[in-house]
Amino acid sequence: MSAITPAFARATLADRLTGRIGRSTLARDAALVVSGAALMSGLAQVSIPMFPVPITGQTLGVLLVGLTLGMRRGGLALVVYGLVALAGAPVLAGHQGGLSSLASPSFGFVIGFVPAAALAGLLAERRWDRSVVTALAAGAIVTIVPFLIGVPWLAVSLDRLGPAVWHGEMGAHSVLQAAIAGGVTPFLLGGLVKAVIAALVLPSVWGVVRRIDER
Repeated sequence: MSAITPAFARATLADRLTGRIGRSTLARDAALVVSGAALMSGLAQVSIPMFPVPITGQTLGVLLVGLTLGMRRGGLALVVYGLVALAGAPVLAGHQGGLSSLASPSFGFVIGFVPAAALAGLLAERRWDRSVVTALAAGAIVTIVPFLIGVPWLAVSLDRLGPAVWHGEMGAHSVLQAAIAGGVTPFLLGGLVKAVIAALVLPSVWGVVRRIDER
């Protein structure tokens, strides 16, 4: 029993739902990773076109993928998602894809999704996804991570585009102001809403799992 307990305690929701606690298989993990990347692709198309960064459902996808799959599979799912996008598959917002995406002002956020999903998975493995309070805290923390890469990437991109864009079109007095106005401010409320959704959904599913266990 002592050999099973640690694996059971660290089990993610995906482990519990597939009934494979402590018995990871390559095929199952690959299927979960691909499913996570596919979910990201679908939520990316739930978007509101904006310049320089569109509003999408991707942040919610990062939370769901990471908190459900765990650190390694969650992070890897986002790596697969980014590589598939760069390979040319139209999986980014607006059905975009290809190596030209690297020049996009918003691609830094896609890169930032990888450590964000891994962090979400790490917190899930420490049971942060099992109550509304801790899941909401996890969502708030994880939501910050993509900005740490996305905003500097956006600032560099806007600087490359020149004052005609960040001042003339966006009305900002500096590149940093434009990056914050275009890459942070519009996403604060939406990020909070997505964190709340994840904080309500995942503990609810865990509640169903616990009730099934009790029976």
